[in-house]
Amino acid sequence: MDFKDYYQLMGVARDASQDEIKRAYRKLARKYHPDVSKEENAEERFKEVQEAYEVLKDPEKRAAYDQLGQNWRQGQDFRPPPDWGQDFEFSRGPSGTEDGRFSEFFSSLFGEESPFARAGQRGGGFRAAGRDHYARVQIALEDAYQGGSHTIELTAPELTPDGHVIARPRTLRVTIPKGVVEGQQIRLSGQGSPGLGGGPAGDLYLEIGFRPHPRYTVEGRDVTAVVPVAPWEAALGAKIEVPTLGGPVEVRIPAGARAGQRLRLKGRGLPGAVPGDQFVELKVVLPPADTPAARALYERMRDEIEFDPRAGIGS
Repeated sequence: MDFKDYYQLMGVARDASQDEIKRAYRKLARKYHPDVSKEENAEERFKEVQEAYEVLKDPEKRAAYDQLGQNWRQGQDFRPPPDWGQDFEFSRGPSGTEDGRFSEFFSSLFGEESPFARAGQRGGGFRAAGRDHYARVQIALEDAYQGGSHTIELTAPELTPDGHVIARPRTLRVTIPKGVVEGQQIRLSGQGSPGLGGGPAGDLYLEIGFRPHPRYTVEGRDVTAVVPVAPWEAALGAKIEVPTLGGPVEVRIPAGARAGQRLRLKGRGLPGAVPGDQFVELKVVLPPADTPAARALYERMRDEIEFDPRAGIGS
């Protein structure tokens, strides 16, 4: 996918004010409107200008777009990272994203799966509740297991009085419920936009994700750890100590265990009304043949044990 430089399409500087962007849009819309323009490719240019303006006119979309474009280089294939909206605080949903007017690039950023799509809105009247805000955050798996109070740092796009967009840092102290799972939302009452005319402030919704873990993978409340075992432990059986979120436990490896075999530790996953389980996935690890004694042992096994690891897979 090609990266679209919306500032270049609009002919404005990256630090242009919102008024400058609006004036540029009006000028280009008149120039390329397909009903009156005689310019070559007027309809296509008009669509590009509309798409660029849809992003740059909105401080939140613009701030997120600016963050994404920081590391892009001309000629690179552009793919937005799956966590591109991480720790960004948004307050409004997408507009005009469902009628097919915009490019694949736009849809990949601001379509139905973007953070904008799930941001709440409240409306209308002189006395009105403030907008609900939305942010995706990542926490350590151990914090989800234990729960407790943690510091969350967010970035909130803000429009300055002179019409420029800045990213404002925000630090919150949040209580993480014990056993929270990925995708679960935590509601912080009154932490959204202030209300109008004495109306109540909106709320802030934090959607929880887990940081990548060096040992565990997670599915719902279940966790899986890959645990290495020696060939003789798998062949003969053994008792070994394995890590869990609640601390190490002793597990019995059955004789004749296979690589990839999963052992279940009931209730050792994330806590909840029905606790998750932990699965121990066995990984058989061979000792290196890096000494004469080790090589001799492997040669003896080759000569004395009748074993064909490729039996049954065809000629």
